[in-house]
Amino acid sequence: MSSTARPLVIATAFAASLVLGLLIMFWAMGGVSKVAQPAAIGGPFQLTDQNGKAVTDKSLKGKPTLIFFGYTHCPDVCPTSLFEMSEVLRAMGKDADKVNAVFISVDPERDTPATMKDYLSSFDPHLEGLSGDPAETAKVITSYRVYAKKVPTKDGDYTMDHTALIYLMDRDGRFVSPFNLKRTPEEAAADLKRYL
Repeated sequence: MSSTARPLVIATAFAASLVLGLLIMFWAMGGVSKVAQPAAIGGPFQLTDQNGKAVTDKSLKGKPTLIFFGYTHCPDVCPTSLFEMSEVLRAMGKDADKVNAVFISVDPERDTPATMKDYLSSFDPHLEGLSGDPAETAKVITSYRVYAKKVPTKDGDYTMDHTALIYLMDRDGRFVSPFNLKRTPEEAAADLKRYL
């Protein structure tokens, strides 16, 4: 073997062993299916709607779903987000019947079905309000990776800090992405119609 060919053979052998080592490591880690999996958002739940009817995650399947977590005593973010969701549903026309729009309470102490019903009367009738006992509420908050924390106020009452995100779930109940309401209702409605 010539002296110029020897470094080339050594470099090729090194590269081949490196590639082989990486392939073995990749295989040992479970391949693409384990490395590239997104974080799970969503999961099983059973809550009660504003009419006293039980609603589960399975009840929402078959339609794309917009989900917003908040509470009825929220001073600004919640009513603004629910108004914007209502405007998108209005812009969808008859197609609004093909979408679930859900408001899930993070405040089980105050948000009873009757409270939710009264609160949602100011918004689009397609909006469904869901609440539950503290244990079930904690379960759905955890499965959707929502931040929610009770914050006492000086007057002895409390407010809730919470995630102010609209979740878009597909017809099979899988998380798609956060849904952007900071555009015209017509643009948001056109985007949502792609998931029907």
